[in-house]
Formats: sequence, C-alpha cells, structure tokens
Amino acid sequence: MVAVCDQNPAALAQFAQANPSIKTYADSKEIINSPHIDVIAIVTPVSTHFALAQAALNNGKHVFVEKPFTDSVAHAETLIEIAEQKNLVIMVDHTFLFTGAVAKIKELIDNQDLGKIYYYDSTRVNLGLFQHDINVIWDLAPHDFSIMNHVVADKPVALAACGRAHVSKFEDIAYITVFFNSNLIAHINVNWLSPVKIRSTLIGGEKKMLVWNDATDDEKLKVYDKGIDVTSKEGIYDLLVSYRSGDIWTPKIDKREALKQECSYFVDCVANNKKPTNDGRAGLQVVRQLAACDKSLSLNGETVVL
Repeated sequence: MVAVCDQNPAALAQFAQANPSIKTYADSKEIINSPHIDVIAIVTPVSTHFALAQAALNNGKHVFVEKPFTDSVAHAETLIEIAEQKNLVIMVDHTFLFTGAVAKIKELIDNQDLGKIYYYDSTRVNLGLFQHDINVIWDLAPHDFSIMNHVVADKPVALAACGRAHVSKFEDIAYITVFFNSNLIAHINVNWLSPVKIRSTLIGGEKKMLVWNDATDDEKLKVYDKGIDVTSKEGIYDLLVSYRSGDIWTPKIDKREALKQECSYFVDCVANNKKPTNDGRAGLQVVRQLAACDKSLSLNGETVVL
C-alpha cells in the first residue's frame, strides 16, 4: 500500500498518524491519475463504485471493488467492457469465497458427497447496521448470491422477493426465493431488525445435508448423514419411505483469514494475468440478481426471469 484517499478529514488524520510512511489524499484524482500506482481498491458507497472504477480503469489501473460491484447492470457491463479492452483485472470483494468453510462446501458438492442438491437455505440477519443508500438486499444478499453462484453448479433462472421498510424508505427485511432449471430451490432471508446475529446456511442433498454456522468460532461446518430412502416407485405412492440417520461429521476447514487470502489471490492474478474467480462477470451476475430482486419488490413479490 502506497496511498490512501478518504473524504473524511478525521479518518484520514487518524490513518496518517498510524501509518506515517503512506501518503494520504482527500481527492481521489490524486490516486487515480498517479503513474506510480498500479492497483486501486474501491471501498466506498455502492453509488460511487461506477464513477471511481471507470476513472481508474481508463487510467490503466487494475481495480478491486467492494461488494456489490455496481448499482446497476448497465454500469457493471460498461466496466467489464473497459477492463477487457485494456486487459485489466477487475476483482469484486466476494470475501466469503475465500473462507475455509465455503471452500469445503464447494469441495463436498463437486465431489458428489451430498448427492443431487435439493435446497439451499440461508439466513443472514442482525440488528442495526442500516445503510443510507441501499436496502437490506443490496447490503447483505450479495454474500449469499456470490456463495450460492460459486458452490452450486446449476444456474438460477428466476427469483421472487418480498420485503418491507419499517425504519426508513429502504427495505430492512426481505425474503428471496430463487428458482433453477433443476428441482433445486433456494431461499435467502436478510434482515436488519433481528434481535440476534445469525449467519447460517443449510444445504440439503440426496445423500447428505450440511449446516454452516458462520457465527461460531468452532465447528462452523457440520455434515449430516441424514435423508430419506425410497426403495421403489411403489414406495413413493404408498408413502413407504425410510428415514436415514447416520453420523454427524465436522470436517476440518482452513482457518486462514479470508481477506488476506483474497488480496494475495488478487495480486497473483494481476502479476500473472490470470482471470479471477470473483471477476467482473461474477460481480455482474450478482448485480443482475439484486436488480431482479428490486424489480420483484416493486411488483409485490412477482417472479422475475433472470
């Protein structure tokens, strides 16, 4: 890190005191126009992402953009086009993809340990942390969409969202249902009005099921050898099914800090001209889903094709 820009004088002064060797600026143009800077990290309100990233890319900078990538599909597509024309790297900060838990979940699904996936159910709720420019879906659901897009091979084809605003003009609680071409169905619950912080994901498969509790320090991931066995077609019609209850397995997961892993990966992609997993197109997919949620909200929960 060679320079930091912040429009908040107090924050900038505090940073400068703690890091006297790093230059500080109040004007982003000082960094964007600098010929001595190769990469810019944009950690600002989503409404400013497009203008800052566009200026950075046009000045030959690789960009690391906080989630969500942009505030619209058109803006995301424009940034991707500029980056491809200039052979620059865009990485969107989908930090959870670099956690040991998500890496293990993807491994289990890819190896067919869970079998055919039936459902994906995520709850991401807490009290407070209200945003001033976006609703709860744009704030919290990018995590869930990016994780789901990464670990599930099937691609979502439609979604429906319903939500309500209680504290400001932005929805502070929402429920999202995502549909796929397969029999898989996903549900995402995001909420700023919960009395407790919950970060849990349930994934049910034909063979096994798993629970990821990210709010705990130990045993974040548990795999359950539980399910339903139907021995014949006649069994379905007669409801003669047997319930399987086997072992509960807590797999070992990598506990290295996710953001550090992500930053190292970004540097490697820039230095070696690699395409990141969480590139601009991955960010665009999430923005498409977020925009579809807004459309569904405006239609009082109607299903929107992606």
